[in-house]
Amino acid sequence: MSPAEQSQRRKSTRNGWLLSAPALTLLFLAASGPLLIVLVYSFLTPGQYGNVVWEFSLDGWVGILFTRDIFDGTTNLADAHLTIFWRSVKLSLMTTALTFALGFPTAWFIATRPPAQRAMWLFLITIPFWTNLLIRTFAINEVIRNEGLMNTVLIGAGLISEPIRIINTDTAVFIGMAYVYLPLMVLPLFAAIDRFDMKLLEAGYDLYASRLQVLRHVILPIVKPGIIAGSILVFVPSLGAYVTPRVLGGGKNMMIGNFIELQFGQGRNWPLGAALSMALLLIVMAALLIYVRASTKGNNPHG
Repeated sequence: MSPAEQSQRRKSTRNGWLLSAPALTLLFLAASGPLLIVLVYSFLTPGQYGNVVWEFSLDGWVGILFTRDIFDGTTNLADAHLTIFWRSVKLSLMTTALTFALGFPTAWFIATRPPAQRAMWLFLITIPFWTNLLIRTFAINEVIRNEGLMNTVLIGAGLISEPIRIINTDTAVFIGMAYVYLPLMVLPLFAAIDRFDMKLLEAGYDLYASRLQVLRHVILPIVKPGIIAGSILVFVPSLGAYVTPRVLGGGKNMMIGNFIELQFGQGRNWPLGAALSMALLLIVMAALLIYVRASTKGNNPHG
């Protein structure tokens, strides 16, 4: 490469960095900056009435898994913290599985409609996004509460003699999150199925494959990117959900998001809340890395 070409290349690179500098600065201030503050707070000492004392401490990170007795100073496993983490991961995985079970046939139905009808069905799927998350959560609360629509109809039909108690349980949180995040599963699945070549179905049936075999060996491998994208879009917000567990769980069935808010509020332990926030971020990053790896493996012809 000649000196003139090298100079031109350096100039082009420098101009590219200058043009992207405003966006990079905004990204750092709006995203990385607050995360950096939270990371720093996780290594400080909690203040007496909230806030932090600028003294280095690992108590925030240790407090994720262990608790210290206030009388004798002994350290024990934080069973309550681990229970909250396990409940959060379990409900998020269950929500992802249920939304896929409901979303896949829904997306397939929409993708196989005539082109003139697909816009209407997609419009109906996106209607919940027009309403605030809190309002949608209260709506499902009105359906499943003890005196709600579901129990009223079942009692009126004579199918049950007393209300089914769902509210303030893990089941209520699970139903609520599945209802709230279902559209986030349907839309990526529809985008993947919409590009599916239906002639492959005919080829599979011509080779005497059953419907289950066609589903497993033809449809699912091809729409796999949509499945992974939808699963990530549902799992990540479910893991950090705050409003739905707070309203439907009644504060008794706490998840990570509620536990973090408790530390910054009534608990007045900001370093522990910051450490829990960073731990949640690490879990989300692990889920995204799994997504990237699965997508790369699916696109690798030699994989």
